[in-house]
Amino acid sequence: MKIPVIVIGGPTASGKTQLAIEWALKVNGEIISCDSRQIYKYMDIGTAKPTTEERDLVPHHLIDIIYPDEVMSAGEFQKLARRCIEDIYTRGKIPFLVGGTGLYIRGVIRDIDFPPKVDEEIRERVREKVRKEGLPSVYEELQRVDPVTASKLSPNDEVRITRALEVYYATGKPISYYRKGIDTDYPKYNVVYFVLNPPRDLLYKRIEERVDKMIQLGLIEETKHILSLGYSPELPSLQTLGYREIIKYLQGIYSLESAIKEIKKETRRYAKRQLTWFRNEIRVKLIGYEEVEDAFREISRYRK
Repeated sequence: MKIPVIVIGGPTASGKTQLAIEWALKVNGEIISCDSRQIYKYMDIGTAKPTTEERDLVPHHLIDIIYPDEVMSAGEFQKLARRCIEDIYTRGKIPFLVGGTGLYIRGVIRDIDFPPKVDEEIRERVREKVRKEGLPSVYEELQRVDPVTASKLSPNDEVRITRALEVYYATGKPISYYRKGIDTDYPKYNVVYFVLNPPRDLLYKRIEERVDKMIQLGLIEETKHILSLGYSPELPSLQTLGYREIIKYLQGIYSLESAIKEIKKETRRYAKRQLTWFRNEIRVKLIGYEEVEDAFREISRYRK
């Protein structure tokens, strides 16, 4: 029997957490956070983590699982999330996948086989090839071993070219091999995939209000605390929207007013990119706030 999995995706500040809690309470569900920033410890306000009260109402998983100087791959997240889904369902509850990181969601619900982690020796081997032979030569090699991937990349895209070659050296298979299940549903799940799609003006208003609230709740103090623990401001985790701008404020690059303005502007842009991603996903149901009740009827049969 397939495991029912309810997915609630959508752009930042659209209300995913509140909706998921409301629905999970009605069907005896538990929530798995699909957010590439809520996985980090200490980063609470800037990532809009569910509050303690919200987590008391409904159990949340995969929040606060790594430190800011650690890295989480989509492949590793897939394994963790699938274990959570199995555990939640085995205990007689309904698993919800909730978040705005579309790649994480896709990795869990599609039949994707992610490439294994590449060891540092192979990474250095590829970097050395680029240094000695030049990127054009390395790109030509990728064209020979993985023409499908090479055809989709700019000859100047060093990051993706070297990543593709690293995977080939590590596995003997082109990275395109690992993308073949991207449009195929994971066979163990019966997925219902909703995406919150609020009117653009309302979403932007919610973003503005959220950023103001983050500042009021202590985003500046939180950022100072993380830096005081010895974490470098250059870490990818601290290049997250909100923290990145507040760090520049603390460094004297921005005034506080400019930092807040920048956070709001970049968050609007990020929300647009998220919506584009979700709209391009297959078998999703875009819903406005006025359609939430009708959407819930589709999953009410899973009530435990």
